[in-house]
Amino acid sequence: MYNIRQATEADTEIIRQLAEDTWWPTYGPILAKEQIEFMLGEIYSAEKISQQLRTGEQQFLILTENTEPVAFAGYSPRTEDPEIYKLHKLYCLPKTQGKGYGKILINAVIEKVKEAGKHTLDLNVNRHNKALNFYQKMGFEVAYEEDIAIGPYWMNDYVMRKQLD
Repeated sequence: MYNIRQATEADTEIIRQLAEDTWWPTYGPILAKEQIEFMLGEIYSAEKISQQLRTGEQQFLILTENTEPVAFAGYSPRTEDPEIYKLHKLYCLPKTQGKGYGKILINAVIEKVKEAGKHTLDLNVNRHNKALNFYQKMGFEVAYEEDIAIGPYWMNDYVMRKQLD
């Protein structure tokens, strides 16, 4: 039994902990330990998440399984083009992978984008992340490659796009 709810600033620690618990198994095989530590500190500090929730810079959905938070998604309009929404974050605890929660959360984000009257959803995925196949099955296509500097490190991503009906 699962439930999806809109996150509030009170959920900051839940999101931070889910990120911590999912990033190591997801990125451990493809990124250096130092880069994972740095990016978790940059992207998932309590201050950063709290600010995003407080200001609405990003919206977050939390998926719970029998009241336990097990997955989350973060999304917003793209800063440079508010007609396009971006799925910034999508992470499911490893113990829940294969249960369809990633698909459920993407579909929930798609519904929010459609409710906002928009028809395009983008996401970035590391070019070596096994989630690439999952996103392709969800109807996303590689639009272009993007290398983004984060401190002394680089995110080597595909930008994937899905046109919504």
